[in-house]
Amino acid sequence: MNADRIWRTTLAGLCGSVAHTGLMFLKSRMGWLPSFQPYDELQQALSRLAGSSVHPSILWALSFLNGSVVLGFLFGHAYPLLPGQSGAAKGFVFGALGWILMGLVFFPMLGRGLFATQVGLGFQPAVFSLLMVLSYSVILGLIYSALNAGGAAKQDSR
Repeated sequence: MNADRIWRTTLAGLCGSVAHTGLMFLKSRMGWLPSFQPYDELQQALSRLAGSSVHPSILWALSFLNGSVVLGFLFGHAYPLLPGQSGAAKGFVFGALGWILMGLVFFPMLGRGLFATQVGLGFQPAVFSLLMVLSYSVILGLIYSALNAGGAAKQDSR
């Protein structure tokens, strides 16, 4: 993987992470779904795994690392294979697949049931988690596509 591709995927992932963080900030400030706190629950799960308390800044840093580097890298590799003609469409598909995985694996792993239906709020957490993921992935797709204008995205897949 060349340096150009690394910075493009990382920058696109960082922009997606910023959009996602903005939505989570808005959720907190507006008081939306106060009993649905996936990051707090993730922090508790990581603390149990680590055997000690995990500082919130560690979770925040892991979230940005995951969104900027890991998921950005995966998206860059999947880009030519994802259906859709635009970066936004490809980001939407990437996000929808991530949301399905999160709903079937992540939330049950935290004891929240499929798509967090055991939070006691019906399907609201599932819908909000879809918005969380799409806020990240659509911005990721838009930025990645813009950074690769002129066919660079197709060249990356070779």
